[in-house]
Amino acid sequence: MRLIAVILVLLMPTTALAQDSGFRLAVPAVLEQSGFMQHIVPRFSLKHGIRITRVADTDFADARLGAEGVSVFAGLGQVWALQHDGHAGAAKFANWLRSEVGRNTIAAFQKDGAALFTSDVAPAVAKVQISFEGDPVQGEKLSFAHCGRCHVINETNRMKGMGATPSFGMLRTLGDWENRFATFYVLNPHPSFTQVADITPAFDPSRPPAIVPVEITQDEIEAILAYVATLAPADLGAPIQSQ
Repeated sequence: MRLIAVILVLLMPTTALAQDSGFRLAVPAVLEQSGFMQHIVPRFSLKHGIRITRVADTDFADARLGAEGVSVFAGLGQVWALQHDGHAGAAKFANWLRSEVGRNTIAAFQKDGAALFTSDVAPAVAKVQISFEGDPVQGEKLSFAHCGRCHVINETNRMKGMGATPSFGMLRTLGDWENRFATFYVLNPHPSFTQVADITPAFDPSRPPAIVPVEITQDEIEAILAYVATLAPADLGAPIQSQ
């Protein structure tokens, strides 16, 4: 009898822990009726020994599936998120849904041979159209006047740029092209011969520019940016492949 009593005492903390880890999950009717929860919940509970009691989304619950919280899967025309109050079991459920096993389990649910849910819930990145306040027509003229001695601006001066200097089209392929054009006067070799009104310091009299200086204003730089934004990035072709 004493041995049985000791065994019961040892088992009590484990039983209490298992009971504490279970939680109530509020599930919207449309999600419950899809059959998806009957697919997901038993597989999680079998893996982790955590009992989930599904209730209506109007009932008291430790965690809720809906629009608020951590996004865990998408389906039925929306992204579903799990919200909880820090309950250990609910937190483990959220982590499991985003794990490789959970993601595979989500993808495995099908009806009539078609998957209804996906774990791919990354938000779509909107493509931002970059625009500048300057006049692109004026910007083209200024580009030829200030930059055309070194850079190929477009087809008009295709044969007149310096061979080692990138064309405007090539510069447009760079992810930070707008920053490069907006601050070109601090990028070598431009500081040695460029003056931007009210921005750059005067040249050191003991070190005059070796070529005719570029004297430009901030408004003119804005116009050049507006023009460059209209250019298509150069087609650099496919990367060279070695065999």
